Amino acid sequence: MKALVYLGPGQKDLRDCPKPTLVDATDAIVRMRKTTICGTDLHILKGDVATCSPGRVLGHEGVGVIDSVGAGVTAFKTGDRVLISCISACGRCEPCRKGMYSHCVHGGWILGNSIDGTQAEFVRIPFADTSLYPIPEGADEEALVMLSDILPTGFECGVQNGKVAPGSTVAIVGSGPIGLAALLTAQFYSPAEVIMIDLDDNRLAVAKSFGATHVVNSADGKAAATVMTLTGGRGVDTAIEAVGIPATFNLCEELVAAGGTIANIGVHGVKVDLHLEKLWSRNVTITTRLVDTSSTPMLLKVVHAKRIDPQRLITHRFELARILEAYETFGRAATTKALKVIIQA
Repeated sequence: MKALVYLGPGQKDLRDCPKPTLVDATDAIVRMRKTTICGTDLHILKGDVATCSPGRVLGHEGVGVIDSVGAGVTAFKTGDRVLISCISACGRCEPCRKGMYSHCVHGGWILGNSIDGTQAEFVRIPFADTSLYPIPEGADEEALVMLSDILPTGFECGVQNGKVAPGSTVAIVGSGPIGLAALLTAQFYSPAEVIMIDLDDNRLAVAKSFGATHVVNSADGKAAATVMTLTGGRGVDTAIEAVGIPATFNLCEELVAAGGTIANIGVHGVKVDLHLEKLWSRNVTITTRLVDTSSTPMLLKVVHAKRIDPQRLITHRFELARILEAYETFGRAATTKALKVIIQA
């Protein structure tokens, strides 16, 4: 089969690889139909994710059709259309029993990280019964790709952890796909204001069309001052970090109001300064999280009911044979205006 292989920092290639086979009774082999590229894949290519070794097939998102199942799989059969969760969960270990599937002793975020992933024609899914979801009849497969990772990530790590509430004020630093997913799902809770911050005017325009009440271009270094003006000098109840670099986390520290919450989503590859000399007395909560995808069943219902439309995040489409071009497009988003790219396997 064809698959996108990570060859070390800055290196990747589309190669011929062996088709995966069933290893455990709880496995399923899925023939991929559609996948995508995540910002986390770019972090891997930067060398930020030490658990991903050269030779790994990348990707942890997508939809497909069951090709075969192990003897222990009871919820799915050959031919079923399925949504792949970016988190593999055994459902039995102590973290899983706590609903913390991202830290499953036997799984977690392993696809495209410690085992081969979804940017391929076929993928092996461990713990298929608890790591796949049936696709509802008539559902848009492209839209559902957004439910593998970015929609639950934006919601769980940003909105839920950030304690977004009716009438609250929210700043989302980073208007890329994850930040926009947080914007879409924050509106479940009717915040009074959602301020989107980014360097890219195109992404800020998209954020405005998605429901942001204010947009701020931070290129002039005055984003914090602008937000303080917008909030009457108070700051925001929730500051969501959706990039994963020191500058954006530091900006969240400047924006958060007394009693507020900084909710980190971004994947950080280098250290970030925590300015306790400013925050120690301000009753601020800082949260971190790897998505658990516990919200996926709810989000499936919301999307199927057309209460939100994650397909609006899709800007480009490629065949698997052009995945290197897709990476180039996604990696130069400021020039190409890319948000999410769909790759047809």
